[in-house]
Amino acid sequence: MKKIIYNQFGGPDVLTMIDTPIPDLTDTTILIKIKAVSINPLDWKIREGEMKLMSGSKLPKGVGIDFSGIVEKAGGSIRTFKKGDEVFGSVNQFKGGALAEYLLVSEKDIALKPAKSSFAQAAALPVVGFAALGIFDQLITIRQGTEVLINGATGGIGMLATQIAKKQGAVVTAIVNEKGTTLATKWGADVVRTYRQGPPPGPAKQYDVIIDLSGKMPFDQAKGQLKPSSTYVNTIPGPRQIIGSLVHNLFSKKKYRVLLSKPSAAYLQTLSEYVNDGLEVVIGRTYKMTAFKEAYAEMPQGGIVGKAVFTLDE
Repeated sequence: MKKIIYNQFGGPDVLTMIDTPIPDLTDTTILIKIKAVSINPLDWKIREGEMKLMSGSKLPKGVGIDFSGIVEKAGGSIRTFKKGDEVFGSVNQFKGGALAEYLLVSEKDIALKPAKSSFAQAAALPVVGFAALGIFDQLITIRQGTEVLINGATGGIGMLATQIAKKQGAVVTAIVNEKGTTLATKWGADVVRTYRQGPPPGPAKQYDVIIDLSGKMPFDQAKGQLKPSSTYVNTIPGPRQIIGSLVHNLFSKKKYRVLLSKPSAAYLQTLSEYVNDGLEVVIGRTYKMTAFKEAYAEMPQGGIVGKAVFTLDE
């Protein structure tokens, strides 16, 4: 089978496609024929060596975290899934390896694909979905009328966070790139502004929650637009931001929360239910598996709406 790996840390040029045996099935594993694999910033952060503390330095490494596909074989003790089931899920985010023609997983790694999604849409869900659900389940409380500003409202996490916030009754101000204004409006955002425009002008406008999904609205910039008792959410924190948030929260009612998301089998089921109930998943760009270097050269530049995925041929 074909698989994308790298043998040294660096840019897209270190990536290579290899031929390797299809993994051997065990009694407790499931072999998936991969149909689509999502692209995430964590892919290149690990490949470039930024995350060695968590990912380790052992090489070679595979790339790709979340995926969709069809069950090819199931181990003898597997009762939840069978050959032919359409599924989606994720592997360990710091180990990767999903960008391959076949993938060996455990039952906790996957769920049945949402009936109303394509394989590409299903593959796009887990990583950003875990993050979006983590924000609302762990970091903030939304009530009817809660005023929320989402900076990056039509990116991968943003497209889900915007729709979930509206479902929960929030009044949403969406900050997006020019390409995202139509979708943010479609998803029910009450105010839509571009990055160039920034938040609505005037010192009087303040929010109960500000969620920065783009890294372009740091806490020091956002805190003036937070109400006295409010929450700021950083979804891409570094060690300095994590430590700083803990210290800040000891002395202020304007809370600084950082998202440390992790895989969840329960969240996979919740995401499937949301999609079957109408949650929209936008695929802004697709690549063939063979275009792996092109994809990882282009995607760090940003600018797309929704998610980008690799699609694998039959």
